[in-house]
Amino acid sequence: MSQPFDLCPGHHESMKAKTTMPEGHKKRKAGESSTDAASVQHLRPGMVLLKGFVKPEDQIKIVRMCRQLGSGPGGFYRPSHKNGAKLNLWMMSLGKNWDSTTRSYGPTRPFDGVQAPAILEALKTMAQAANATVSEFPQINPDICIVNYYTNSGKLGLHQDKDESKGSIDQGLPFISISIGDTAEFLFGVTRDRDKATKVNLESGDVLILGGESRLLFHGVSHVKTNTTPTWLKEETGLRPGRLNLTFRQY
Repeated sequence: MSQPFDLCPGHHESMKAKTTMPEGHKKRKAGESSTDAASVQHLRPGMVLLKGFVKPEDQIKIVRMCRQLGSGPGGFYRPSHKNGAKLNLWMMSLGKNWDSTTRSYGPTRPFDGVQAPAILEALKTMAQAANATVSEFPQINPDICIVNYYTNSGKLGLHQDKDESKGSIDQGLPFISISIGDTAEFLFGVTRDRDKATKVNLESGDVLILGGESRLLFHGVSHVKTNTTPTWLKEETGLRPGRLNLTFRQY
């Protein structure tokens, strides 16, 4: 049996007792977790980017929670396309399992029968706080969280998130995406044509929300930028080089 995927191979036992950053690290990040008007970017109708919304101490907590969940039952694995080819990422489903081969949700993973772990309340609270910041979106009660880890060679082609319930999609209920670690070049557009897609950088602590008329927008990750994880985050968690992404949805 293969070893569980460790999100933080550089993690040390001495880190376990820490729950916040040293004061010097907090000073280096001053202003980056502000939720003032300058940090809210309306990219298009129904698409809002909250720059640096997740506070540094919460980014550390997210990494630690995902590491613990990801190394346990129902944790990280390499998903496959219908043709058997592996995706360029590691994935974990919380709340409900998403099957990449059938593009559908269920309570367990078909390849090992393991039930999807529950979404931790602390993670759900962070997503709902971001949701509440933007008045144009209805508040959701997330019952699904897809956690993806991309190496620096990882990518994800342009696609639509349309596997949730008809009611959720018809209402334009938003999904909430939290980025941690290395910066991703994120693509989005009204078609699957990469050449016509718009690019935006998603940095550690950014939250992207898509709902309303952007709910079925095509989107993907063209590449992950090497050595862009904040130094303090690497020091505090031992996070692998790459990008951690959590996407919250209501089925």
